[in-house]
Amino acid sequence: MMGWQTGDQRQLFYLFNLERRIPASHLLRRINPIVMQVLADLREKLAPFYSDIGRPSIDPELMIRMLIVGYCYGIRFERRLCEEVELHLAYRWFCRLDLDDKVPDHSTFSVNRHGRFRDSNILRHVFEAVVRACMNAGLVKGEGFAVDASVIEANASRYHGKAPDEIDWLAPERQTHAVVEFLAAFDDEDSDADRKVPKVVSPVDPCSAWTAKANKRVQFGYGLNYLIDLGPHAVIVDVEGTPARTYDEVAATKTMINRTEETFGLKLKRLAADTAYGTGKLLAWLLERISPRISPCGRDTNELMACSLGSTSLTTLNAMSISVRTAGF
Repeated sequence: MMGWQTGDQRQLFYLFNLERRIPASHLLRRINPIVMQVLADLREKLAPFYSDIGRPSIDPELMIRMLIVGYCYGIRFERRLCEEVELHLAYRWFCRLDLDDKVPDHSTFSVNRHGRFRDSNILRHVFEAVVRACMNAGLVKGEGFAVDASVIEANASRYHGKAPDEIDWLAPERQTHAVVEFLAAFDDEDSDADRKVPKVVSPVDPCSAWTAKANKRVQFGYGLNYLIDLGPHAVIVDVEGTPARTYDEVAATKTMINRTEETFGLKLKRLAADTAYGTGKLLAWLLERISPRISPCGRDTNELMACSLGSTSLTTLNAMSISVRTAGF
């Protein structure tokens, strides 16, 4: 006989334990011990960026945990992330929110990203703590690395690109974080840098690059550069966000290699990359650090780096290599 729900009177009181509702096999419960270890000194790092008086702020650990949820489950937009945390019991448990606790407004992330998080470089600190946890677990060999970049489309229309001299940068509507960083880059540029002012820029996001990389349609975008350990677990040991230009991506390779050696003591012995990285300047820089080796994959015998890792191996990461939006998003 077909059953059906009876009664319209709702229960007035519930005995509910959120801790018991999350199974031991759930991803968030499995990574929670490592997250607790990674975020142990979070407040100590951020303390100088908060006032000693005034109304208490939203817990920064709550925001970081929400960003981790978004990364693990592919929730790219902060409005959507706040909605999901509001409704999902496992997300609430991981973020240490009770059933009646209020979820932060989505605008809180933007304010902190351009303020305390950027000034304190806390997202970089979280990422490096995750890499150290992977090293302590024996997941990183640290002998050889692969470098590659993924194109991320900018939040800018490809139909509204203009030449830089056609835009009034002093207009009030142009005084945004993106414009300030774009103009400041010209003041900070090295005098010997071999680069030109871009022919087309986006008025709303001039830091992005006009690109057709990865065989995609022409668009404004950024390059998310990865330095990946060549061990069996393919853990990402460093990341760097740049405009989607080959010049910037090659320059980011030097930054990531130097930072990995300074931060983790991992000295480069070999590097795998595709031919886009085979510029004279980078090869000369590498020759000072590693012994030259002709790649068997390259047709040109002068290519020291010609083997390109497939997209599958580049994205097959250990579950704990969580780069919590480090690229300055």
